[in-house]
Amino acid sequence: MPKNNEKLPTNYLNVLNEIKDRIQQSRIKAALSVNRELILLYWEIGHRILVNQAQEGWGAKVIDRLALDLRKAFPDTKGFSARNLKYMRALAEAYSDPEIVPQLVAQIPWGHNRLLLDMNHFKFSMHQFPN
Repeated sequence: MPKNNEKLPTNYLNVLNEIKDRIQQSRIKAALSVNRELILLYWEIGHRILVNQAQEGWGAKVIDRLALDLRKAFPDTKGFSARNLKYMRALAEAYSDPEIVPQLVAQIPWGHNRLLLDMNHFKFSMHQFPN
């Protein structure tokens, strides 16, 4: 372990700062990659629910059961509540083109996507009741 009063090479601090910057960049890239995969997974789950609702007539009770079974299968993983599954369904419904999901939707965190879905729902609700 070097002592604080040891003489360091002239460029040491530059190298240290470059390495620290690179570590930060890698951390950000990793977080963005994880977010992208999560959003794509959520879209796929939502799409699957939409397809089964159309083909099999799935209702809210089936989504509730799906949430329960997913939480049992993955007890250490958050995000599989019935409410969140309904958001996943809304995501797939709002962005029906699978090409747009990785390009745009997956670039923002899930919480922001939910907020946009809520705003879209509110906007739709307001159009149902003209002034």
